[in-house]
Amino acid sequence: MGTSVAYPVLRTTDPAEAYAKARHLCGLLATRYAQVYVGAELRTVADVRRMAALLPDAIYDHAEIRTDPVTGEPVHFDLDVRTATDAELAGEVPLWFSQEELPDGVRDEDFVRAMGAGPASVRWEGCWPDEPELGSFPSPAYDGVQLVLNSEACEWCEQVAGIHRVYVHVTKHGDRGRAERLAAAIGGAVLGEPEQG
Repeated sequence: MGTSVAYPVLRTTDPAEAYAKARHLCGLLATRYAQVYVGAELRTVADVRRMAALLPDAIYDHAEIRTDPVTGEPVHFDLDVRTATDAELAGEVPLWFSQEELPDGVRDEDFVRAMGAGPASVRWEGCWPDEPELGSFPSPAYDGVQLVLNSEACEWCEQVAGIHRVYVHVTKHGDRGRAERLAAAIGGAVLGEPEQG
């Protein structure tokens, strides 16, 4: 997905509700691509253990920039999350990870249930229906749905524990009318200004 315009259409403290509404919106896509993009910040060793059991091959790295105290060079996370000890991981958290495609047998719902209190995102891509009579056209490189957990921003970089949002991504120029119709379909509304996705 390119840099799209994302409209927040739901804000809730219930992650199950946010997930259900996001999945409902996915059902409104005329075409939904198979890939599901997930990413999160893991704040505790327990968070890392849960996610490593689910997504052992994801790309893991430090959530905050770290540098070698002697050389000043960036230090990257290089432990294997499957075999590292709890003590080793405790010295490395918070960790960030992303995965562009869920492995066979892992559902997006499994990821949502495995999340801790750190910010996270699940993104489904596709195309919204062609609605020329309403001035809305599909945009295959930009359309989609995003669930953001524990954050109030589409980019999910800052933690707001217990607040979850659903976004609809519509073209790179935006389409407020389509966003309003999609929000109404889940009993929501466009909440504030659009964001860059």
